[in-house]
Amino acid sequence: MEKRQIQEIKKIIAKGRVLTDSSDLYSYSFDGSFGTYIPDVVVQAKDVQEIAQLVKFANHELIPITPRGQATCLSGGPLPVRGGIVLDMSTMKDLLEIDAEDLVAIVSPGVLTSNIHKAAEKFGLMYPPDPSSSHVSTIGGNLAENSGGPRGLKYGVTKDYVIGLEVVTPQGAIIKTGGRTVKNVTGYDLTKLIVGSEGTLGIITKAILRLIPKPPASETVMAIFDSLVDAGAAISKILISGILPSKLELMDQASMQAVEDYEPLGLPINAEAMILIELDGHPVAVRDEAKHVSKVCMDVGAREVKIPQSQSEKDEVWKARKLVSPAIVRIKPTKISEDATVPRSKIPEMCRRLQEIKKKYNIHLVIFGHAGDGNLHPNIIANKSDKEEMKRVEQAVTEIFQSAIDLGGTLSGEHGIGTMKSPFMKMELGEIGLEMMKRIKEAWDPNNILNPGEIFPEPGQKLVLSE
Repeated sequence: MEKRQIQEIKKIIAKGRVLTDSSDLYSYSFDGSFGTYIPDVVVQAKDVQEIAQLVKFANHELIPITPRGQATCLSGGPLPVRGGIVLDMSTMKDLLEIDAEDLVAIVSPGVLTSNIHKAAEKFGLMYPPDPSSSHVSTIGGNLAENSGGPRGLKYGVTKDYVIGLEVVTPQGAIIKTGGRTVKNVTGYDLTKLIVGSEGTLGIITKAILRLIPKPPASETVMAIFDSLVDAGAAISKILISGILPSKLELMDQASMQAVEDYEPLGLPINAEAMILIELDGHPVAVRDEAKHVSKVCMDVGAREVKIPQSQSEKDEVWKARKLVSPAIVRIKPTKISEDATVPRSKIPEMCRRLQEIKKKYNIHLVIFGHAGDGNLHPNIIANKSDKEEMKRVEQAVTEIFQSAIDLGGTLSGEHGIGTMKSPFMKMELGEIGLEMMKRIKEAWDPNNILNPGEIFPEPGQKLVLSE
């Protein structure tokens, strides 16, 4: 980027900050995935009018802009692949308003998702989407990636709760989509188009989120299995039994062992799998549902079923699930986190295929995730300095995606595409489907300044982890 361009950016940004030191640029060059891309300049945003002026200037000068939240993304979504400007939206966090009468929250993109939960709870309400990183991830990043979480099974994902947006277009105009009404069928649904577009179509500067009443009670069930495939079958049986849990999580033996080594909690490490079920609703109803779910698990072949009685016991059970990610990186330093998702009926078969892939490529594969909606998280633990191992990991990841597609599933249930999964987009969408998406991008952003190099694969692009 030319010096005059940076000087012009500094003139535009009065309320925010412009960073050009090499140490600052490096700290904005990576996220929770792979790859390092150094931007030319970082702008910490504070004002929507300044953002609009910045984007207008960048569009005229053909300078790439990559919006970024807290960079907890696991797919490479906020990486400045083509350099240019990184627009740090995490500094835009002044607005968090709860309207209990309209059941909505109005938020700035830099607000932490967990803070929306806390604010809503003061009114007896809840914002259901709950990505595991909600205590550190921004709502803007969640909107860009259409994040999910354990409660996605019953309540859906981020896009299901976004009813209005303020967006800066690639040409620097400020537009509003949707509004404060739950029903809105005026023309094309631009709100849903923007949510999940990973910063390639517009920059979200404000969001209106739908809230719901918080259920008064919850129960937890823990079922232990000697077969991972049986655990998968139990998940399917629960879901057709007439009960819809709020959470239905799976942990395999490797993930339980990792947690026990990290922080001993008394997990059944000699079992092949464990499923954790949360039921929420009326106190009497959830107690009855917990008993019914326990019976379903036993009928499918569970070795043991437990229903924690106190809140501390419930917290201990769910703590085990939350500790999986930090625990497994103690084994080896490199973690490849995937979220290939399959139809619920195919969960047992996907579990079987993952076990085969683990043996075939001799990799350390840990299986856990939001199994109730088919959103498994096969995580591969490796050492990126071991080139031969990483080659096997690349082959395994490709086969995991292929297995998901073959079973009628998808590349991603909640992590997004970014740079990590773009080589596989054609595998799922086909040539024409991918071309239709490209046409939308070209219509919105003809100069390709917003997050270029993301989502859409370059000709001949392959997944490379071993360089």
